[in-house]
Parts: sequence; C-alpha cells; structure tokens
Amino acid sequence: MSKETTGDISAARSALAERIYRWTETDSHLESAIPGLMLVRYETPTEPKSAMYEPCICVVAQGAKRVQLGDEEYVYDENHMLITSVGLPVMANVLKASKEAPLLSLVLKIDLGMVAQLMVDSNLPAPNNRRTGRGMAVCEVSEPLLDGFQRLIDLLDTPEDIPILSPLILKEILYRLLMGELGPRLRQIATAESHGQQVARAVDWLKENYAKQLKVEGLARETGMSVSTFHHHFRAMTAMSPLQFQKWLRLHEARRLMLTESQDATTAALQVGYESPSQFSREYKRQFGAPPLRDIKNLHRQGRTEVVSGAA
Repeated sequence: MSKETTGDISAARSALAERIYRWTETDSHLESAIPGLMLVRYETPTEPKSAMYEPCICVVAQGAKRVQLGDEEYVYDENHMLITSVGLPVMANVLKASKEAPLLSLVLKIDLGMVAQLMVDSNLPAPNNRRTGRGMAVCEVSEPLLDGFQRLIDLLDTPEDIPILSPLILKEILYRLLMGELGPRLRQIATAESHGQQVARAVDWLKENYAKQLKVEGLARETGMSVSTFHHHFRAMTAMSPLQFQKWLRLHEARRLMLTESQDATTAALQVGYESPSQFSREYKRQFGAPPLRDIKNLHRQGRTEVVSGAA
C-alpha cells in the first residue's frame, strides 16, 4: 500500500471519527434518522455480554471491539470492519476506549433485498451453492467505503435529503461490499435457494418460534435440505447446532423475563418452552455461571436493565 493511499485512508477515518463524535455527544447509542444506521460511542472498555448480531456492517473509526462466536474470536478496529450476514448470538465487548479517545463506531443494517437487486443489476454470478462459510467475517476497510459512510452521516445535517439520497449511498456501500473480498458471503445469503439463504430462513424461524418443540427433520424439510445437509450448513454458518441455537434463544429470553418483567424462574422457564424447571436451572447455570435467582440478583446489583444487546 502506497504512502498516498495510506494517507487517504487515515484522513477518511479521521473525518468519519469526527462525524460520529459530534453526533454521539448527547446520545452514545444514536438511532439516526437514516433507517438502519446507528452511531455509537464508548468511553471505557466493557465486559463481554450477550448480543444478537443481525445482518449488518460494523465499522470502527476509533478504538477496537471483540466478538466471540462459539470458539471463534473476531476483532475489528480502525483498519478492519465486521460483516454479519445472518442473525447470530455472540458475546461482545469493547477492547479499546477511553474518555480521551473513545470508541467511535457505526452499525448499518444490511438490506438483503437491496443486495439481491444489486446482484441482478450488476450481473453478478450466484455463489457456489455447495460452500457455506461463517455468517460473520472481518476484512480490511477501504477508503471508498469510509467515504461512503461519511457522506451517509452528512445527510443527518439535511434531513430533507435523506429519503432521496440515502438509498443511493446505501446502494453504493453495498455494491462496494459485493465487489470486495467478502462479496461472496453476501451473495450467498441473498441468492434465492442458496444454502446460505435456506439457513437464514431457518434462523428466522427459530427466532420467531423458539418456545415451540423443535423437530429438526421438519425444519430441514421446510428449508429444502436433508437433515444431514441442513445440520452441516447450519453449523457452518452459525458455529452451533439448531438445538444449541434454540437453547441460546430460550435461556436469554428467560433471563430477560426474570430481569425486566420480574417473573420467577419456573414461570419464565415454562414460557420459553422448557417442560422441566430442573433442566432449565441446570442449563441456565451452565450458560450464565450461576443459578437463575442468584444471577438475576447480581444483574440488579450491577444496574443492568438488558441482557441481550444488538451490534452496538
């Protein structure tokens, strides 16, 4: 990489950081007027906490963050961005942030319908249907992408321009992603009847129906795959089995019910689909390190009001 190119990226990164800093001075997690765009600031490192990362692009203009998916770790910082192509349960924490140099980042939800249309408009080939990669990846961020995000944030100063100009800039950003090193992953999830899209449909079903009894055979049939093929591609994308995915959803929803709605453990367990309170307690302790009652007391002492965050 030439000095000139390095200088361009550094200048673009600094300009993006200035914009995020300005817009997060009064709201550290700003849900902006541009649909799907959040601007984020942290002034201290954080402990790992559970999060559900929906399909999104995460760009850090200053600082660093870590995400753990199963046994795999993804770190993104000023030079690297994170892309998630399917809803994934993870552990996430801020690695590098201070009051003098806060973590400044943005999260942009990915419109998979727009990705699919761009593929058609650009005559991009469908990906190899037999290969399914992780639904999460880190890659180097480019100057053109940083420039696109700058212009997107600049629209916040002229709200009347957002309805007309933001879709154009969003298409540009997604196009550059499609043409970059992670393009095949996005194409895989946006291509009709690809294994990636079939797994994405299964993930959506599990998020909507986690309390129901899971029959993997039926879910595989609904996605158009054999049971063995479904298991293979589901684990390849999410780093867990369908049953493990469902268990994560159930346990975190039960935790939320106990923390925010003051439900007792038995009621919460039954509501999320457990038939045995003792099994629920065992699996809850294995997931969170303490039995339900003790864990909720600890969360209250810490002042926690949420148990699962998004990609912020």
